[in-house]
Amino acid sequence: MSWGGFKKAASRAGTTLMQKTGQVERTIDREFAEEEGRYKTMEKETNNLQKEAKVYLDSIRAMASAQSRIAETISLFYSHDRSSDGAMAGHAYKAAVDEMDGVVGRDLDAPYRATVLEPIGKLNSYYPTINAAITKRDHKMMDYDAARAKVKKLVEKPSDDTTKLPRAQAEHDEAKEVFDILNEQLITELPVLVDLRIPYLDPSFEAMIRCQLRFAEEGYEKLSGVQRYFADNIRDDYANGSLDVQVEGVLEEMRELSIFGP
Repeated sequence: MSWGGFKKAASRAGTTLMQKTGQVERTIDREFAEEEGRYKTMEKETNNLQKEAKVYLDSIRAMASAQSRIAETISLFYSHDRSSDGAMAGHAYKAAVDEMDGVVGRDLDAPYRATVLEPIGKLNSYYPTINAAITKRDHKMMDYDAARAKVKKLVEKPSDDTTKLPRAQAEHDEAKEVFDILNEQLITELPVLVDLRIPYLDPSFEAMIRCQLRFAEEGYEKLSGVQRYFADNIRDDYANGSLDVQVEGVLEEMRELSIFGP
């Protein structure tokens, strides 16, 4: 930081302290405060959107990987069996899952990044610049408040140096002009930015739905092919509880093995 920058920072710190103690009046602009509040809400929500959109993709990848490991294990159960219904279902499941894993990389990962994550990330990349403009506006407001307080003090308690008041008034007018320009610019442009969020994000929302639909359709198509290896009544058995009885029967047989102990 330059010496000039250091002096300005120190002066603004002093102004902030005097504003807190009521010695310097703080400019209140409710219109700006309202637009800044809307902008801050948008910033927070789109940053969260980017985070959760990435979590979604990571979760799909994790699910596909876990699915592949499960399928690999099931396939190993039937490493010496290729003809039973269970073996055929297990091997068909592994083949289906392997294809679905390829779908994640081909039809979900890259398109999702290009149409969802990257546009949201680009929008969020503008926030530091906008926040810097807001910070600059706040600094100029502080300079204006300090200049106004200085003029007020010289009016209430005139100095023996008659040039002080005109100089202070000139500093006040310059500080006010700079602040008004920045303040008006933000009041005008922040709501435009906020209103543009919907038309900007709409294509990404549509792309996200399409990516999800594509993945779901591929998964349904691949896994539906595995169903033909199951008995026709398996769904009914599951619904009426017969399948649970079968599972309990197998568990009971396992408990009767000597390796379970007394």
